[in-house]
Formats: sequence, structure tokens, C-alpha cells
Amino acid sequence: MSLFKHTSAELQELLKNKEVTIADLTAEAFARIEAVDGEIGAFLALNKEAATAQASEMEQVPFEQRGPLFGLPIGVKDNIVTEGLETTCASKILEGFNPIYDATVVRKLREAGMVTVGKVNMDEFAMGSANENSSIKPVHNPWNLNHVPGGSSGGSAAAVAAGEVPFTLGSDTGGSIRQPAAYCGVVGMKPTYGRVSRFGLVAFASSLDQIGPITRNVRDNALLLQAISGVDEHDSTSANVDVPKFADAITGDIKGLKVAVPKEYLAEGVSEGVRKNVLAAIEKLKELGATVDEVSLPHSKYALAAYYIISSSEASSNLSRFDGIRYGFRAEADNLEDLYLQTRAQGFGDEVKRRIMLGTYSLSAGTYDAYYKKAQQVRTLIKQDFDKVFEEYDVIVGPTTPTTAFKLGENIEDPMTVYANDILTVPINLAGVPAISIPCGFDGDLPVGLQIIGNYFEEGTIYNVADAFEKVTNFNEKTPQTWEVK
Repeated sequence: MSLFKHTSAELQELLKNKEVTIADLTAEAFARIEAVDGEIGAFLALNKEAATAQASEMEQVPFEQRGPLFGLPIGVKDNIVTEGLETTCASKILEGFNPIYDATVVRKLREAGMVTVGKVNMDEFAMGSANENSSIKPVHNPWNLNHVPGGSSGGSAAAVAAGEVPFTLGSDTGGSIRQPAAYCGVVGMKPTYGRVSRFGLVAFASSLDQIGPITRNVRDNALLLQAISGVDEHDSTSANVDVPKFADAITGDIKGLKVAVPKEYLAEGVSEGVRKNVLAAIEKLKELGATVDEVSLPHSKYALAAYYIISSSEASSNLSRFDGIRYGFRAEADNLEDLYLQTRAQGFGDEVKRRIMLGTYSLSAGTYDAYYKKAQQVRTLIKQDFDKVFEEYDVIVGPTTPTTAFKLGENIEDPMTVYANDILTVPINLAGVPAISIPCGFDGDLPVGLQIIGNYFEEGTIYNVADAFEKVTNFNEKTPQTWEVK
């Protein structure tokens, strides 16, 4: 049995009893990557030499001084900077870029004693829902290699689902943790905006981006979120609120919990297979003692349009820093203007260019009021919808995605269809509330995700509901055939 089928608590018990060592866990990660990643494509850069050395040093730390994640391997999404380890955002324009500092979350991982084994693949600059926009290679879904793993954190979700590492970090701008978690049958949390520092996260849309954990089970997810959370002097948008022990909120008891199910989240466009599994999950919550009511989030239908205007506008501003002058790819050119033109033309992929153009147009003098300003007004209405529901209910539940994972290449020429896959996740980012995706069943051989949404900074409540469901269903314990590869 792979070591990574164990929970973090079980792995710590094995370490305590000296049945395995930290070096063994690190070696297992690299062995698993070597065995299966040729088919999956989850990793872009490996940290083998430094990770192996770190694992050996950590063996000397007495067990009583170790935390719950000490010595455990983790993969980090390639838009989170890591000192001395290439960070490309899966883009040609950052080819060969080696950061000179660690992101705050990476520093926190090191303080928790986790071992970073490498950087995981993604859609270029986190723009995509399929991980087909990586300029380096696509990622394949471990459950069916002909299907996408979701995006933009497709590498993060696929690496956990394939058993290459037990933990990864992803980033979520409009569903980029939750959607791939749903497609790959793992647990992915987008925390409240401001819960986790964005310092060292290469910005896509600064008012929407949030780093979060991807794991195989809910309790491990809670432990990892606790490790990376907290206010940060380097990020003025990080929230100065207490960081609770999220795992302590997991009681297994959700009797009397008030659950809201938005009618818009199970409307036309949600496939029958997804609907069936989500309705069964809702019935399971009722059996566990929760009360369930139908509610309305009436402005959700405008969320997708508002999201793509706002996110593209912010992206057009954020990506202006990539000019070929200071770092990354630089094209051959005769003068400065041509250098900018050729570097960006050759360095950015089609999807990135598409969003830069949309954002630049939305922010231009003649269209600002009609598009960007209107999108921000819609954003306020969406936030007010959530505020109103949370006055009466503890959590909101529904599908994470309208369908299961589609086939590789199926929608690559149809960006609007790909964008529509985010229709159930983008409202959460616009409002800034936390949400998790957990596996709730299968449609054929592909996983279905249940999305649980909470009020601001109520991640503990979400984890308690998610864990209660997980305990009585065990969908998280199912693994794809890649686990059988030796």
C-alpha cells in the first residue's frame, strides 16, 4: 500500500514508531512522481536534492517538537514563488526565472516542517479551467487520462489524486482550486479572501486570488489551512483576524445545522449525473440532522460576465510588468518598443492575450462605465445575496461544477464553453466568502464534487460539515488506477 493512502495523523504515528522515516516519505514522493507523472504531467520542476537534504536534517528533530504536518511532502503551484526553485506560471515569458525569496505561504510550510518536493503544473498565469493552457504540457486526469483535470490548479489536484504527494497548494481566482478538486475527486478549499497572504503569489486578479490547500481528506485540509493562514505585513489585503485550529471545529455533529440550497445551482445546465449525486449528498446531510431549505441567489446569473470583466481588467494591469527587461524570457528586438512587442507576442499564450485584450478594452475611457464599473456594481449585489442568506443559514451547498471533467481537446477552440464550467464557483470569489469542494460520488468513472460555502472566516463550520459527510460516505478513499503503479 502506498504510504500516501495514510492520513497525516497515521503518517505521524508511523514516524513516531520509527516504522518509516521522513527520508522514506520524501523518497516515496519522488518514486511516485517518476512512476506515474509521465502520464499525468502534474510536475514542472522537482526539488529533489534540496528536499532530500532537508529530510535528512529533519530526522534529528525530537518527535515532541514536531507539529502535525512535520516531515510530510507537499507540491506547490507554479505561480507561488520559491527561492532558488524555478517558478514559471507555466508560461514561456517566465522561462528560467528563479526567485530570490519565498512566498509567505512557502515560508510557513517550512516553519511547519513540510518538505517541498516540487512545483506543479497549471494553466498559464492561472487562466483556464482545464490545464490545457499550460505552455509546457497539459495535465491529464488520473481517473481517465483522456479527460482534463480541471484548472487552473489542475496539476495540484491531479498530483494528490494520483498519489504523487499527499498535499498541494493551489490558487483560486474563480474556482481554480475547487473545480479541479471536483474533477479529480479530492478535497480543495478556497479560504475567505484575506485569510491567507498573497505575498509571493504571482497576481492574476488581485481582488479575487486566494491560495488554498488540496488534500485527500478534510481533516488534513484543515491542518494545512491552519499552517498557511494569518495576517502578513507584506500583504495589506491579509486579514488581521485570529487563526483558529480548524481541525478542532470538526466534531462530527451537524444536528440542527441550517443548510441552504440555491435553486440557481441546480438549474438548467447541470448534468443529470451531477444533479443525482448532489441531491443524494443533500439527503445524507438531512440524515445527519441538518435542516435543508431551498433559497435564491438571484444575481448569480450575472456572476460569470462580471467575473470575466473584473478578472481580465485586473490581469491586464498585473501582467504589464512582464516586459522582457528585468527577468524571464526576452525576445530579439531592434529597439525598446519592439522588445516589448516581440517579448509579449512570443511569451504569452493565446488565452493570456485574450484576457489582456478584454481587460484593456473594459478599462478604456469609452467603455469603463459600461463594463468595468457595471461589473463592480453587480459584484456588490452578489455579495449582498450571500449576506442575506447567511443571516439565516450556516452553510450553502450545491454542485461544484455543472458537469464532470470533459475530454482533453474537446473545448479547446471554444473558450466560452470552458468559461461556463466556472459558473458555480465564480460567485464565491466575487463575494470573498470561503468554500470547499469534496467528492460526493461518481458519474461513470469520473468524480463529482459537492461545494459547501460558508460565511466570512467560518472555514471551521465548512470543515465540520464536510468531515461529517466524508465520514459516512468515504468517497475520498477511492483511488484511480494510477495508485496501483509500482
